[in-house]
Amino acid sequence: MAKAPKTIYQCTECGGTSPKWVGKCPHCGEWNTLTENLAAPESKNARFQSWVAETTQVQELSKVTAQEVPREATGMGELDRVLGGGLVDGAVILLGGDPGIGKSTLLLQTIALMAKKRNVLYVSGEESAQQVALRSQRLGLNADGVHLLAEIRLEAIQAALKQHKPSVVVIDSIQTMYSDQITSAPGSVSQVRECAAQLTRIAKQMGIAMIFVGHVTKDGSIAGPRVLEHMVDTVLYFEGDQHSNYRMIRAIKNRFGAANELGVFAMTETGLKGVSNPSAIFLASYRDDVAGSCVLVTQEGSRPLLVEIQALVDDAHGFTPKRLTVGLEQNRLAMLLAVLNRHAGIACFDQDVFLNAVGGVKISEPAADLAVILAMLSSFRNKPLPEKMVAFGEIGLSGEIRPVPRGQERLKEAEKLGFKRAIVPKANLPKNAPKDFPNLQIYGVDNLQDAVSLCRDLADE
Repeated sequence: MAKAPKTIYQCTECGGTSPKWVGKCPHCGEWNTLTENLAAPESKNARFQSWVAETTQVQELSKVTAQEVPREATGMGELDRVLGGGLVDGAVILLGGDPGIGKSTLLLQTIALMAKKRNVLYVSGEESAQQVALRSQRLGLNADGVHLLAEIRLEAIQAALKQHKPSVVVIDSIQTMYSDQITSAPGSVSQVRECAAQLTRIAKQMGIAMIFVGHVTKDGSIAGPRVLEHMVDTVLYFEGDQHSNYRMIRAIKNRFGAANELGVFAMTETGLKGVSNPSAIFLASYRDDVAGSCVLVTQEGSRPLLVEIQALVDDAHGFTPKRLTVGLEQNRLAMLLAVLNRHAGIACFDQDVFLNAVGGVKISEPAADLAVILAMLSSFRNKPLPEKMVAFGEIGLSGEIRPVPRGQERLKEAEKLGFKRAIVPKANLPKNAPKDFPNLQIYGVDNLQDAVSLCRDLADE
Protein backbone atom coordinates (compact mmCIF):
# COMPACT_ATOMS: atom_id res chain seq x y z
CA MET A 1 0.00 0.00 0.00
CA ALA A 2 1.39 3.38 -1.00
CA LYS A 3 2.29 5.72 1.82
CA ALA A 4 0.12 8.85 1.98
CA PRO A 5 2.02 12.10 1.40
CA LYS A 6 2.77 14.02 4.57
CA THR A 7 1.16 17.45 5.00
CA ILE A 8 2.63 20.43 6.82
CA TYR A 9 1.27 23.88 7.60
CA GLN A 10 3.42 26.81 6.52
CA CYS A 11 3.11 30.45 7.52
CA THR A 12 2.70 32.86 4.59
CA GLU A 13 4.38 35.67 6.55
CA CYS A 14 7.53 34.18 8.03
CA GLY A 15 7.78 30.80 6.26
CA GLY A 16 7.74 28.83 9.52
CA THR A 17 6.17 25.37 9.56
CA SER A 18 3.93 23.51 11.97
CA PRO A 19 2.88 19.82 11.93
CA LYS A 20 -0.77 20.76 12.60
CA TRP A 21 -3.00 23.73 12.01
CA VAL A 22 -3.18 26.37 14.71
CA GLY A 23 -4.84 29.74 14.58
CA LYS A 24 -1.73 31.64 15.63
CA CYS A 25 1.67 31.06 14.00
CA PRO A 26 4.06 29.78 16.70
CA HIS A 27 7.03 31.51 15.00
CA CYS A 28 5.92 35.07 14.24
CA GLY A 29 2.65 35.29 16.19
CA GLU A 30 0.47 36.28 13.21
CA TRP A 31 -3.13 34.99 13.12
CA ASN A 32 -4.68 32.88 10.35
CA THR A 33 -1.53 32.74 8.22
CA LEU A 34 -0.94 28.95 8.16
CA THR A 35 -1.68 27.23 4.86
CA GLU A 36 -1.65 23.51 4.12
CA ASN A 37 1.20 22.21 1.93
CA LEU A 38 2.65 18.84 0.97
CA ALA A 39 5.99 18.12 2.63
CA ALA A 40 8.87 17.35 0.30
CA PRO A 41 9.70 13.63 0.43
CA GLU A 42 12.95 12.78 2.18
CA SER A 43 15.77 11.56 -0.02
CA LYS A 44 16.41 7.83 0.29
CA ASN A 45 20.04 8.31 -0.72
CA ALA A 46 22.09 10.77 1.27
CA ARG A 47 24.43 11.16 -1.71
CA PHE A 48 21.88 13.13 -3.66
CA GLN A 49 21.09 16.23 -1.67
CA SER A 50 20.81 19.91 -2.44
CA TRP A 51 23.86 22.08 -1.87
CA VAL A 52 21.63 24.46 0.08
CA ALA A 53 21.37 23.62 3.75
CA GLU A 54 17.74 24.64 4.27
CA THR A 55 14.68 23.52 2.34
CA THR A 56 14.34 25.53 -0.82
CA GLN A 57 11.10 27.18 -1.87
CA VAL A 58 9.91 29.24 -4.80
CA GLN A 59 10.36 32.96 -4.28
CA GLU A 60 10.54 36.17 -6.27
CA LEU A 61 14.02 37.26 -7.31
CA SER A 62 13.28 40.93 -6.56
CA LYS A 63 12.48 40.06 -2.93
CA VAL A 64 15.62 38.05 -2.31
CA THR A 65 17.98 39.93 0.01
CA ALA A 66 21.47 40.01 -1.44
CA GLN A 67 24.58 41.37 0.24
CA GLU A 68 28.17 41.76 -0.82
CA VAL A 69 30.22 38.70 0.05
CA PRO A 70 33.20 39.57 2.27
CA ARG A 71 36.61 38.38 1.11
CA GLU A 72 39.42 37.08 3.21
CA ALA A 73 42.93 37.88 1.97
CA THR A 74 45.19 34.85 1.65
CA GLY A 75 48.42 36.73 2.34
CA MET A 76 49.73 35.95 -1.19
CA GLY A 77 49.13 39.14 -3.18
CA GLU A 78 49.32 37.56 -6.64
CA LEU A 79 46.91 34.78 -5.62
CA ASP A 80 44.47 37.37 -4.25
CA ARG A 81 44.66 39.23 -7.56
CA VAL A 82 43.67 36.11 -9.51
CA LEU A 83 40.89 35.22 -7.05
CA GLY A 84 39.40 38.70 -7.30
CA GLY A 85 40.50 40.00 -3.90
CA GLY A 86 40.62 36.91 -1.70
CA LEU A 87 38.74 33.81 -0.58
CA VAL A 88 34.97 33.78 -0.17
CA ASP A 89 33.25 31.58 2.41
CA GLY A 90 31.60 28.64 0.67
CA ALA A 91 33.64 29.08 -2.53
CA VAL A 92 35.12 25.99 -4.15
CA ILE A 93 38.35 26.52 -6.13
CA LEU A 94 40.04 24.11 -8.50
CA LEU A 95 43.80 24.58 -8.98
CA GLY A 96 45.24 22.59 -11.89
CA GLY A 97 48.79 22.35 -13.18
CA ASP A 98 51.58 20.09 -14.36
CA PRO A 99 53.32 17.78 -11.89
CA GLY A 100 56.10 19.48 -9.96
CA ILE A 101 55.13 23.01 -10.96
CA GLY A 102 54.50 24.09 -7.36
CA LYS A 103 50.78 23.59 -6.57
CA SER A 104 51.32 21.96 -3.17
CA THR A 105 54.05 24.46 -2.28
CA LEU A 106 51.80 27.43 -3.06
CA LEU A 107 48.84 26.07 -1.09
CA LEU A 108 50.96 25.06 1.90
CA GLN A 109 52.37 28.60 2.02
CA THR A 110 48.86 30.05 1.73
CA ILE A 111 47.48 27.77 4.46
CA ALA A 112 50.35 28.68 6.81
CA LEU A 113 49.66 32.40 6.33
CA MET A 114 45.90 32.03 6.81
CA ALA A 115 46.33 29.89 9.95
CA LYS A 116 47.18 33.05 11.90
CA LYS A 117 43.58 34.32 11.55
CA ARG A 118 41.39 31.35 10.60
CA ASN A 119 40.86 27.69 11.37
CA VAL A 120 42.49 25.82 8.46
CA LEU A 121 42.83 22.17 7.44
CA TYR A 122 45.23 20.62 4.92
CA VAL A 123 44.06 17.23 3.63
CA SER A 124 46.94 15.37 1.99
CA GLY A 125 46.12 12.35 -0.11
CA GLU A 126 49.46 12.14 -1.94
CA GLU A 127 51.95 12.67 0.86
CA SER A 128 52.23 11.35 4.40
CA ALA A 129 52.16 13.68 7.39
CA GLN A 130 55.95 13.39 7.71
CA GLN A 131 56.46 14.41 4.07
CA VAL A 132 54.26 17.47 4.50
CA ALA A 133 56.16 18.39 7.68
CA LEU A 134 59.48 18.07 5.85
CA ARG A 135 58.19 20.29 3.04
CA SER A 136 57.08 22.87 5.59
CA GLN A 137 60.54 22.83 7.21
CA ARG A 138 62.30 23.23 3.85
CA LEU A 139 60.17 26.26 3.09
CA GLY A 140 60.79 27.72 6.55
CA LEU A 141 57.08 28.09 7.28
CA ASN A 142 55.51 28.84 10.64
CA ALA A 143 53.12 25.88 10.83
CA ASP A 144 51.45 26.88 14.13
CA GLY A 145 47.69 26.47 13.80
CA VAL A 146 47.82 24.38 10.59
CA HIS A 147 45.76 21.21 11.01
CA LEU A 148 46.82 18.25 8.89
CA LEU A 149 44.87 15.18 7.82
CA ALA A 150 46.52 12.43 5.74
CA GLU A 151 43.43 10.67 4.40
CA ILE A 152 41.94 9.66 1.04
CA ARG A 153 38.60 8.20 2.16
CA LEU A 154 35.78 10.68 1.56
CA GLU A 155 33.60 9.63 4.48
CA ALA A 156 36.48 10.06 6.96
CA ILE A 157 37.21 13.54 5.54
CA GLN A 158 33.53 14.53 5.87
CA ALA A 159 33.51 13.39 9.51
CA ALA A 160 36.67 15.42 10.20
CA LEU A 161 35.13 18.52 8.60
CA LYS A 162 31.98 18.24 10.75
CA GLN A 163 34.05 17.73 13.88
CA HIS A 164 36.69 20.46 13.47
CA LYS A 165 34.57 22.94 11.44
CA PRO A 166 37.46 24.61 9.58
CA SER A 167 36.92 27.75 7.53
CA VAL A 168 39.56 26.96 4.85
CA VAL A 169 40.30 23.45 3.52
CA VAL A 170 42.83 22.25 0.93
CA ILE A 171 42.24 18.88 -0.76
CA ASP A 172 45.53 17.65 -2.27
CA SER A 173 44.55 16.14 -4.60
CA ILE A 174 40.99 15.41 -5.72
CA GLN A 175 42.22 12.53 -7.95
CA THR A 176 43.40 10.53 -4.91
CA MET A 177 40.06 10.64 -3.05
CA TYR A 178 37.60 7.75 -3.08
CA SER A 179 34.11 7.08 -1.70
CA ASP A 180 32.76 3.81 -0.29
CA GLN A 181 29.59 4.37 -2.31
CA ILE A 182 31.48 3.87 -5.60
CA THR A 183 33.18 0.60 -6.44
CA SER A 184 35.64 1.93 -9.03
CA ALA A 185 39.28 2.76 -8.27
CA PRO A 186 40.44 6.19 -7.02
CA GLY A 187 41.20 8.57 -9.87
CA SER A 188 38.47 7.17 -12.13
CA VAL A 189 35.88 9.46 -13.62
CA SER A 190 33.06 8.33 -11.33
CA GLN A 191 35.18 8.64 -8.17
CA VAL A 192 36.48 12.10 -9.02
CA ARG A 193 32.99 13.31 -9.89
CA GLU A 194 31.42 11.82 -6.75
CA CYS A 195 34.09 13.10 -4.33
CA ALA A 196 34.05 16.58 -5.86
CA ALA A 197 30.24 16.75 -5.66
CA GLN A 198 30.10 15.61 -2.03
CA LEU A 199 32.88 17.95 -0.90
CA THR A 200 31.30 20.86 -2.80
CA ARG A 201 27.97 20.16 -1.08
CA ILE A 202 29.49 20.15 2.40
CA ALA A 203 31.50 23.32 1.58
CA LYS A 204 28.31 25.17 0.58
CA GLN A 205 26.35 23.94 3.59
CA MET A 206 29.05 24.74 6.16
CA GLY A 207 30.43 27.90 4.50
CA ILE A 208 33.93 26.45 4.00
CA ALA A 209 36.33 27.92 1.45
CA MET A 210 37.66 24.77 -0.22
CA ILE A 211 40.55 24.41 -2.66
CA PHE A 212 40.92 21.28 -4.81
CA VAL A 213 44.25 20.38 -6.39
CA GLY A 214 43.73 18.80 -9.82
CA HIS A 215 46.30 17.07 -12.02
CA VAL A 216 46.38 17.80 -15.72
CA THR A 217 46.69 15.51 -18.72
CA LYS A 218 49.27 15.77 -21.49
CA ASP A 219 47.18 18.28 -23.41
CA GLY A 220 46.88 20.51 -20.33
CA SER A 221 43.25 19.88 -19.31
CA ILE A 222 42.17 18.68 -15.86
CA ALA A 223 42.59 14.91 -15.59
CA GLY A 224 39.31 13.10 -15.17
CA PRO A 225 36.03 14.69 -16.14
CA ARG A 226 35.79 18.26 -17.37
CA VAL A 227 32.61 18.36 -15.26
CA LEU A 228 34.82 19.47 -12.37
CA GLU A 229 35.19 22.84 -14.05
CA HIS A 230 31.40 23.24 -14.13
CA MET A 231 30.95 22.21 -10.50
CA VAL A 232 33.37 24.59 -8.86
CA ASP A 233 33.22 28.38 -8.54
CA THR A 234 36.76 29.18 -9.66
CA VAL A 235 39.17 27.39 -11.98
CA LEU A 236 42.86 28.32 -11.76
CA TYR A 237 45.64 26.97 -13.95
CA PHE A 238 49.24 26.95 -12.78
CA GLU A 239 51.55 27.16 -15.79
CA GLY A 240 55.12 28.00 -16.70
CA ASP A 241 58.31 26.57 -18.06
CA GLN A 242 59.87 24.11 -15.62
CA HIS A 243 63.31 25.27 -16.76
CA SER A 244 62.47 28.79 -15.62
CA ASN A 245 62.10 30.14 -12.09
CA TYR A 246 58.87 31.92 -12.92
CA ARG A 247 55.37 30.51 -12.64
CA MET A 248 52.07 31.99 -13.79
CA ILE A 249 48.66 31.34 -12.35
CA ARG A 250 45.71 32.13 -14.59
CA ALA A 251 41.98 32.32 -13.78
CA ILE A 252 39.90 30.53 -16.42
CA LYS A 253 36.59 30.84 -14.57
CA ASN A 254 35.67 32.92 -11.55
CA ARG A 255 32.15 33.43 -10.17
CA PHE A 256 33.43 35.94 -7.61
CA GLY A 257 35.69 38.08 -9.80
CA ALA A 258 37.10 38.72 -13.25
CA ALA A 259 38.35 35.83 -15.36
CA ASN A 260 41.61 35.83 -17.34
CA GLU A 261 43.53 37.49 -14.53
CA LEU A 262 47.21 36.58 -14.32
CA GLY A 263 49.43 36.25 -11.28
CA VAL A 264 53.21 35.82 -11.56
CA PHE A 265 55.37 34.02 -9.00
CA ALA A 266 59.09 33.43 -8.71
CA MET A 267 60.24 30.05 -7.40
CA THR A 268 62.91 30.46 -4.73
CA GLU A 269 64.52 28.18 -2.14
CA THR A 270 61.97 29.35 0.41
CA GLY A 271 58.92 28.82 -1.80
CA LEU A 272 56.96 30.97 -4.21
CA LYS A 273 57.23 34.77 -4.06
CA GLY A 274 54.83 37.13 -5.85
CA VAL A 275 56.24 39.33 -8.62
CA SER A 276 54.80 42.83 -8.57
CA ASN A 277 56.32 44.00 -11.89
CA PRO A 278 56.32 41.04 -14.31
CA SER A 279 57.01 43.24 -17.37
CA ALA A 280 60.53 43.83 -16.09
CA ILE A 281 61.08 40.05 -16.01
CA PHE A 282 59.78 39.45 -19.51
CA LEU A 283 62.00 42.24 -20.83
CA ALA A 284 65.08 41.34 -18.79
CA SER A 285 67.06 40.10 -21.78
CA TYR A 286 65.48 42.39 -24.38
CA ARG A 287 67.81 44.14 -26.86
CA ASP A 288 66.46 46.64 -29.37
CA ASP A 289 69.48 46.39 -31.69
CA VAL A 290 68.67 42.81 -32.75
CA ALA A 291 66.62 41.96 -35.84
CA GLY A 292 63.43 39.98 -35.38
CA SER A 293 62.42 41.38 -31.99
CA CYS A 294 59.38 43.51 -31.17
CA VAL A 295 57.82 44.42 -27.83
CA LEU A 296 54.10 43.77 -27.44
CA VAL A 297 51.84 45.38 -24.81
CA THR A 298 49.36 42.63 -23.96
CA GLN A 299 46.49 42.78 -21.50
CA GLU A 300 46.03 40.01 -18.95
CA GLY A 301 42.84 40.73 -17.07
CA SER A 302 43.26 44.16 -15.50
CA ARG A 303 47.05 44.19 -15.84
CA PRO A 304 49.00 45.35 -18.95
CA LEU A 305 52.15 43.33 -19.60
CA LEU A 306 55.07 44.03 -21.90
CA VAL A 307 56.29 40.88 -23.61
CA GLU A 308 59.08 40.52 -26.18
CA ILE A 309 58.03 38.74 -29.39
CA GLN A 310 60.92 37.07 -31.23
CA ALA A 311 60.71 35.95 -34.85
CA LEU A 312 63.13 34.12 -37.09
CA VAL A 313 62.43 34.02 -40.83
CA ASP A 314 64.95 31.97 -42.77
CA ASP A 315 65.21 30.23 -46.15
CA ALA A 316 63.50 26.86 -46.16
CA HIS A 317 65.71 23.97 -47.23
CA GLY A 318 63.00 21.34 -47.41
CA PHE A 319 59.92 20.80 -49.53
CA THR A 320 57.57 22.22 -46.88
CA PRO A 321 58.55 25.30 -44.88
CA LYS A 322 58.43 24.95 -41.09
CA ARG A 323 55.99 26.92 -38.93
CA LEU A 324 56.64 26.84 -35.19
CA THR A 325 55.21 29.01 -32.40
CA VAL A 326 55.95 29.04 -28.66
CA GLY A 327 53.40 30.89 -26.52
CA LEU A 328 51.36 31.99 -29.57
CA GLU A 329 48.66 30.36 -31.70
CA GLN A 330 49.99 28.48 -34.70
CA ASN A 331 46.82 28.90 -36.77
CA ARG A 332 47.01 32.65 -36.19
CA LEU A 333 50.52 32.65 -37.65
CA ALA A 334 49.33 30.98 -40.87
CA MET A 335 46.63 33.62 -41.26
CA LEU A 336 49.07 36.50 -40.67
CA LEU A 337 51.49 35.13 -43.26
CA ALA A 338 48.67 35.04 -45.83
CA VAL A 339 47.69 38.64 -44.99
CA LEU A 340 51.33 39.72 -45.21
CA ASN A 341 51.62 38.20 -48.66
CA ARG A 342 48.39 39.65 -50.02
CA HIS A 343 48.43 43.16 -48.55
CA ALA A 344 52.11 43.92 -48.05
CA GLY A 345 53.57 42.02 -50.99
CA ILE A 346 55.98 39.99 -48.84
CA ALA A 347 55.87 36.27 -49.66
CA CYS A 348 57.05 33.77 -47.07
CA PHE A 349 56.01 30.55 -48.82
CA ASP A 350 59.68 29.56 -49.19
CA GLN A 351 60.68 30.67 -45.67
CA ASP A 352 60.83 28.87 -42.34
CA VAL A 353 59.06 30.97 -39.68
CA PHE A 354 59.67 30.54 -35.93
CA LEU A 355 57.92 32.63 -33.26
CA ASN A 356 58.57 32.85 -29.53
CA ALA A 357 56.93 34.80 -26.71
CA VAL A 358 59.82 35.34 -24.27
CA GLY A 359 59.32 34.43 -20.61
CA GLY A 360 57.00 31.44 -20.98
CA VAL A 361 53.80 33.53 -21.09
CA LYS A 362 50.99 32.31 -23.36
CA ILE A 363 49.37 35.01 -25.49
CA SER A 364 45.95 34.29 -26.92
CA GLU A 365 44.56 37.76 -27.63
CA PRO A 366 44.49 39.06 -31.23
CA ALA A 367 46.13 42.34 -30.17
CA ALA A 368 49.48 40.60 -30.71
CA ASP A 369 49.01 40.52 -34.52
CA LEU A 370 50.79 43.79 -35.30
CA ALA A 371 53.79 43.01 -33.08
CA VAL A 372 54.12 39.54 -34.66
CA ILE A 373 54.01 41.01 -38.19
CA LEU A 374 56.64 43.65 -37.36
CA ALA A 375 58.93 41.08 -35.73
CA MET A 376 58.69 38.84 -38.82
CA LEU A 377 59.39 41.80 -41.13
CA SER A 378 62.42 42.79 -39.08
CA SER A 379 63.80 39.26 -39.30
CA PHE A 380 62.96 38.94 -43.00
CA ARG A 381 64.93 42.10 -43.83
CA ASN A 382 67.56 41.38 -41.17
CA LYS A 383 67.15 44.91 -39.91
CA PRO A 384 66.29 45.89 -36.31
CA LEU A 385 63.13 47.84 -35.55
CA PRO A 386 63.41 51.41 -34.22
CA GLU A 387 64.80 51.43 -30.67
CA LYS A 388 62.51 51.72 -27.63
CA MET A 389 59.39 50.88 -29.65
CA VAL A 390 56.23 48.94 -28.71
CA ALA A 391 53.31 47.84 -30.87
CA PHE A 392 49.83 46.34 -30.52
CA GLY A 393 46.82 45.96 -32.79
CA GLU A 394 44.56 43.34 -34.35
CA ILE A 395 44.92 42.68 -38.09
CA GLY A 396 41.90 41.64 -40.17
CA LEU A 397 41.89 39.53 -43.31
CA SER A 398 41.55 42.61 -45.53
CA GLY A 399 44.72 44.09 -44.04
CA GLU A 400 42.99 46.65 -41.81
CA ILE A 401 44.30 47.25 -38.29
CA ARG A 402 41.51 47.16 -35.74
CA PRO A 403 41.47 48.80 -32.32
CA VAL A 404 42.00 46.79 -29.15
CA PRO A 405 40.47 47.35 -25.70
CA ARG A 406 42.24 49.37 -22.98
CA GLY A 407 44.64 51.10 -25.35
CA GLN A 408 45.31 53.98 -22.92
CA GLU A 409 46.38 51.64 -20.11
CA ARG A 410 48.73 49.79 -22.45
CA LEU A 411 50.38 53.05 -23.53
CA LYS A 412 50.77 54.24 -19.93
CA GLU A 413 52.52 50.99 -19.00
CA ALA A 414 54.88 51.33 -21.99
CA GLU A 415 55.73 54.94 -21.09
CA LYS A 416 56.30 53.96 -17.46
CA LEU A 417 58.90 51.39 -18.53
CA GLY A 418 60.83 53.94 -20.60
CA PHE A 419 59.69 53.26 -24.18
CA LYS A 420 59.81 56.20 -26.61
CA ARG A 421 57.72 55.09 -29.63
CA ALA A 422 54.46 53.21 -30.09
CA ILE A 423 52.68 51.98 -33.22
CA VAL A 424 48.98 51.52 -32.49
CA PRO A 425 45.67 51.33 -34.41
CA LYS A 426 44.46 54.78 -35.41
CA ALA A 427 41.27 54.28 -33.37
CA ASN A 428 43.40 53.79 -30.22
CA LEU A 429 45.19 57.16 -30.61
CA PRO A 430 44.74 59.27 -27.45
CA LYS A 431 42.94 62.58 -27.96
CA ASN A 432 45.51 64.53 -25.95
CA ALA A 433 48.59 62.51 -26.79
CA PRO A 434 51.32 65.16 -26.23
CA LYS A 435 49.77 66.19 -22.93
CA ASP A 436 48.92 62.72 -21.54
CA PHE A 437 52.04 61.01 -22.93
CA PRO A 438 54.86 63.59 -23.00
CA ASN A 439 57.65 61.01 -23.28
CA LEU A 440 55.96 58.71 -25.80
CA GLN A 441 55.67 59.35 -29.54
CA ILE A 442 52.53 57.57 -30.77
CA TYR A 443 51.88 56.66 -34.40
CA GLY A 444 48.41 55.57 -35.55
CA VAL A 445 48.02 53.25 -38.56
CA ASP A 446 44.93 52.19 -40.51
CA ASN A 447 46.19 49.23 -42.49
CA LEU A 448 49.11 46.87 -42.77
CA GLN A 449 50.76 48.73 -45.67
CA ASP A 450 50.90 51.93 -43.59
CA ALA A 451 52.49 50.06 -40.66
CA VAL A 452 55.14 48.48 -42.92
CA SER A 453 55.98 51.83 -44.53
CA LEU A 454 56.10 53.57 -41.15
CA CYS A 455 58.53 51.01 -39.71
CA ARG A 456 60.75 51.35 -42.76
CA ASP A 457 60.81 55.16 -42.46
CA LEU A 458 61.50 55.09 -38.72
CA ALA A 459 64.30 52.57 -39.12
CA ASP A 460 65.94 54.70 -41.80
CA GLU A 461 66.01 57.78 -39.58
